[in-house]
Amino acid sequence: MAELWPDQGGPFINYISGPPSEMWRREQVHGLVLLGSTGSIGCSALDVVAAHPKAFNIVGLACARNIERLAKQALKWRPTHLAVLDDEAAKGIQALLPADYHPHILVGREGYATLAALPEASTVLSAQVGAAGLNGTLSAVLAGKVVCLANKESLVLAGDLIRRICTQTGAVILPVDSEHNAIFQCLAGRGQEITRLILTASGGPFRGKTSQELRRVTPKQALQHPNWSMGAKITIDSATLMNKGLEIIEAYHLYGVPAERIKVLVHPQSVVHSLVELTDGSQIAQLSMPDMHLAIAACLLWPRCESVNVPPLDLTAKSLTFYEPDEEVFPCLRLARTALDGRGGRCVVLNAANEAAVELFLAERCSFMDIPRLIAATLNIYDTTMPGHQSLCSVSAAETNATKSSLEKEAQTLAHRIASLDEQSRDRVYSMARHGGFPC
Repeated sequence: MAELWPDQGGPFINYISGPPSEMWRREQVHGLVLLGSTGSIGCSALDVVAAHPKAFNIVGLACARNIERLAKQALKWRPTHLAVLDDEAAKGIQALLPADYHPHILVGREGYATLAALPEASTVLSAQVGAAGLNGTLSAVLAGKVVCLANKESLVLAGDLIRRICTQTGAVILPVDSEHNAIFQCLAGRGQEITRLILTASGGPFRGKTSQELRRVTPKQALQHPNWSMGAKITIDSATLMNKGLEIIEAYHLYGVPAERIKVLVHPQSVVHSLVELTDGSQIAQLSMPDMHLAIAACLLWPRCESVNVPPLDLTAKSLTFYEPDEEVFPCLRLARTALDGRGGRCVVLNAANEAAVELFLAERCSFMDIPRLIAATLNIYDTTMPGHQSLCSVSAAETNATKSSLEKEAQTLAHRIASLDEQSRDRVYSMARHGGFPC
């Protein structure tokens, strides 16, 4: 099935990993770990598993603090391992389980990492929200797993390192984001015929709005996405277009494509999930109903294409429109590009500042238009006052002959440095919001 895999030879497309091994393809039942099982992606993944129960054995489930939902999932699937954020959540989940069920309960970042590397699991869904998902992704690729990647932040924060680990361990990345899964499918069997990747964006609930109108936006309004049902953080990211900015960075790392060859188009209907442009000027698109079950199933069941009870697309039901994003009204898209073009840890700062600003907005402690202002101000502070963090990696990205042991050490070092810079950046955002000391 290697012919279904995107090209790895460059110069335009150089996919982040090779295809799953013959052994993985021949497995009748995949041992599966779900990191972030209680979120929207995790719940949809369990729907896919329920539709194809003979294809999977749920080995482990993980959440942060939604222990009530985790307990219900655990009782249904009876995995041998569970993981939660802290000791309080561990005690809580233990109290919710029946006396005849005794899974191993793992705690914190180390627990998520242990879960992701379990030898009885060949496949890991990385679906934790935000920077918190990095440790689990790193652990899974270091263990050589097939990683169905929904946590785009893993690539935003450590894409170069993850690419090198995949080369060393044989780990595989299958993209779950609907846009990147669409590109992945469009690239199947293609060699060096691609000139551009085109990511589509719904535009969120505020497409067509002016900056003045966006000043009065409330969290309740921002959470009303017209097409997708998602978690709060990613829904706000969609409203600001930061989600698309992060996806540009993700595409850069997934497909080895220079940023100038990655374009964004607003497509309000969310039917065309992304496109690739060929050297002759023609384009290939992937179209479907806006339902994440499809992209999740495409990864979990790869290379098979099987029903997950999503209705087929009716092209007569609506017109399809496309237009350029307004980066003056939605500057997060531009901020993401500048972070990718910049030095050192700017992508870490971008992501941390965005997560903190979204948290403040949802708590009604800053305005919607303050989100990009806080991000821009934090990036500026990093450029001028945090030179010690401008080189995050301990080994050059050009060094591809590293041993697994050295990569494990580098991953530990990088994760520590990212966590430190992430914390500093969040503190800057909280401080600026508290004192109002950021550009208007």
